[in-house]
Amino acid sequence: MLFTDRADAGQRLAVALRHLEADDPVVLGLPRGGVPVAYEVARTLGAPLDVVVVRKLGVPYHRELGFGAIGEGGARVISDDIVRRSGVGPDEAAAVERAEKAELDRRARRFRGDRPRLALRGRTVVVVDDGIATGSTAAAACEVVRAQGAARVVLAAPVAAPDAVARLSSRADDVVCLSVPAMFRAVGEWYEDFTQTSDEEVVALLARAAGPAGRTAARGAGGETAEEVEVAVEADGVRLAGDLTLPGGAGGVVVFAHGSGSSRRSPRNKSVATALNRAGFGTLLLDLLTPAEEAHRANVFDIDTLAGRLADTTRWLRTRTSAPLGYFGASTGAAAALRAAAASGTSAGTEIGAVVSRGGRPDLARPRLGDVRAPTLLVVGGRDTLVLDLNRRAQAELRCENHLEVVAGATHLFEEPGALEQVAELAQDWFTTHLGPRVD
Repeated sequence: MLFTDRADAGQRLAVALRHLEADDPVVLGLPRGGVPVAYEVARTLGAPLDVVVVRKLGVPYHRELGFGAIGEGGARVISDDIVRRSGVGPDEAAAVERAEKAELDRRARRFRGDRPRLALRGRTVVVVDDGIATGSTAAAACEVVRAQGAARVVLAAPVAAPDAVARLSSRADDVVCLSVPAMFRAVGEWYEDFTQTSDEEVVALLARAAGPAGRTAARGAGGETAEEVEVAVEADGVRLAGDLTLPGGAGGVVVFAHGSGSSRRSPRNKSVATALNRAGFGTLLLDLLTPAEEAHRANVFDIDTLAGRLADTTRWLRTRTSAPLGYFGASTGAAAALRAAAASGTSAGTEIGAVVSRGGRPDLARPRLGDVRAPTLLVVGGRDTLVLDLNRRAQAELRCENHLEVVAGATHLFEEPGALEQVAELAQDWFTTHLGPRVD
């Protein structure tokens, strides 16, 4: 199997990892070459992306022989057997560890900047490289990630040497590799373009995955910050996971409903949420299905159930804020948002001030489209022709204030340069107009 470049390899690897979506994974790229591959995997899985920075501790007189490895957060893995057989003394081991710790810290700062390292405790972690030759770095990464508290470690690469895969099967809970050629000599032989990845590319990809502001805090009306907190919402007899950012004096709060094959940690929705936070809005990114429910494809198209849970969540949110409320829905999540908005202001619903649909399926909200009273903005990519046609037909059935905005040149996921930024700007303007003023 020959890959065009690391992006192509990552896209193909992501398909083989789609079964992990329900596990809400964290994706870690081995710098530098593993990060472009990991970026594509994280984007497909809707998972957060980070680097896993590890340093092998080499025997002083035989650096290729590692007696251990260290990682961020004080993670430390030592092979007592190799220390004993190699005769490495305590002072020598300490000197090696100090030198490697300094280099580890330098690289982590270079790649991540001021963003905090993602917490791994209790999570499923996917460690990604662009290829595996000997497997020594990948093995160290797996051990360090487990030492940082990961509940499950999955090692993934587009291509690997057969003997390396065999050795690594004992270091990871699962090894996913698209190609294990018998005549393996070097990773680069399996890529048409294997140009070296630069530090700058790693930094840019991590920043892009994190969103415009790294999604660390939102600014309130008085300039104070509000951290994103995980919440559990009781809805329809189940507990739904959400990420709530609620700055003081918020001009409004927007509830996000993601589409099929995604999660509340979708980098696309998180990017839009960050823009809204910076404009003074609160946000709640929500999973309307439990992980077990998401495993059954039919559930993601059960719009009645999704809408009912969104309405329950809206009532829960109303007990925590008096700010105007809006919905931002993507794909099937947009149908749930419109169906829930159709009950807005009735005895069964809470008043919704505005709805924005990104690449949505409003047609799935029939026959309740005519009952929606909240001002509705439909945003569709110009090259997403099928969904664009569905939105035009659905728009004709809306009786509320509405507008269809076509982002020229954009496809369904708005992956083109600048496309998602346009979506964020359109959503911000719509919610500012219909929910409240911008907070400067």
